[in-house]
Amino acid sequence: MPQTTPYSSKFNPSTYSSSHSHRQPVEENYGGLHYRDNKLVSGSLEALIQLLVPTVDYYPDRSYIFTFLLSSRLFLHPFELMSRVCYLCVDHHRVGDPQTDKKRIREIAPKIVQLLTEWTETFPYDFRDERMMRSLKEMTHRLAFGDELSRRAMQRLIQRLLRKLTTLGQYEESLATSSAAAAAMDRPLALKSKQQLVRREECVLNLCDDPFVFAQQLTHIEMERLSYIGPEEFVRAFAQKRPSDNHKSFFSKRKASNLEAYVEWFNRLSYLIATEICMPVKKKHRARVLEFFTDVAQECFNIGNFNSLMAIITGMNMNPVSRLKKTWNKVNTDKFDILVHQMDPSSNFYNYRTALRGATQRSSTAHTSQEMIVIPFFSLFIKDIYFLNEGCVNRLPNGHINFEKFWELAKQVSEFLSWRQVICPFERDRKTLQYLISAPVFSEDELQLASYESEGPENNLERDTRRSLRSSLSRM
Repeated sequence: MPQTTPYSSKFNPSTYSSSHSHRQPVEENYGGLHYRDNKLVSGSLEALIQLLVPTVDYYPDRSYIFTFLLSSRLFLHPFELMSRVCYLCVDHHRVGDPQTDKKRIREIAPKIVQLLTEWTETFPYDFRDERMMRSLKEMTHRLAFGDELSRRAMQRLIQRLLRKLTTLGQYEESLATSSAAAAAMDRPLALKSKQQLVRREECVLNLCDDPFVFAQQLTHIEMERLSYIGPEEFVRAFAQKRPSDNHKSFFSKRKASNLEAYVEWFNRLSYLIATEICMPVKKKHRARVLEFFTDVAQECFNIGNFNSLMAIITGMNMNPVSRLKKTWNKVNTDKFDILVHQMDPSSNFYNYRTALRGATQRSSTAHTSQEMIVIPFFSLFIKDIYFLNEGCVNRLPNGHINFEKFWELAKQVSEFLSWRQVICPFERDRKTLQYLISAPVFSEDELQLASYESEGPENNLERDTRRSLRSSLSRM
């Protein structure tokens, strides 16, 4: 039987290519698995599960393990897969003779440990389901029957997993706490006068007036939040919750995923940028803030932090900011225009995608940790995965799972994992980080009113809008 695609070349870019070869592809079928030119392209769910299960003389390659563990949750719950794998690994091959069973467990145990190690390290969130943890502990007990070394390896595996889950839980609690604190601080903004709020603008620039350092702190936040996004989160968005999933599981425990929290961070940063620009009373102060954030955006581009770059551009392009014509006239916008062009959405973000490829290439040949940084424009990354899912069926007409699609999905998510594992090399500036996470921001209406207070309405419609905003916000 052909092997699955080698890990180093697991994701063939020609899978969805429009090019055609005159050579007739070689089609082969083996026990419910369909191969084309020695590459797995489809299979029945049961056959794909069997391919995941190690035997005494077989172990699946890492590319297949990752791709199937990632995509299988579209067809069955991770607990169901875990139960099936445990049965096929151990119980299915019992012959009833204690000595024979013990010998076989001793032979297969290291490979079972290796498979479960890859599962727990790559998809630790799966094991928030108490049934998954119970299966893991039951497997430890079964392996102890034949192999003491594997039992100890399983105990170490569980200890590492518990530490990881504890860290993840603490991170999510800190996110919830900081979000609640920021929300509590946001509401009184509308009641404060412009003269009171300008003091915060001065503090921000005094706090950190170096665009490079500011961009470094943004990169710290981006990389920390990226590091906690599980690969399964990209698939969970496509999985429908079934009635049988009422059990306490990873579906119910993860009410707000880290992926969603990361998208919310982008929105917060955009509004924070717009807030800081609209707050100053004096035009020259607003111009200074515009220039500062343009320089920060440039440094983000140089670092490879495209998500913060796009958030800054988004904030500076919001209507309350873009309408401040007198302020913009005091700023040389050449640098900003270049950055906007770089992130231009035309031709499916061609300029950005070219820059991203360049950053990825730099990362792959990097000599320093700073050169390894790649932080994609995350909303577009999610959009690409969404269209891949929508554009290709999960099952073929014969009932087989469309594994070609999932090779491509795994390719994109695997690249994300390589970006996620980079450690941020920059020194932390505690005060700037705290400001970025917790500083109050204006709502959309508050931004619009602050803009009108900075530079008055230009027509009757704007005057009516300002009057309405003053009235509605004063009642809050």
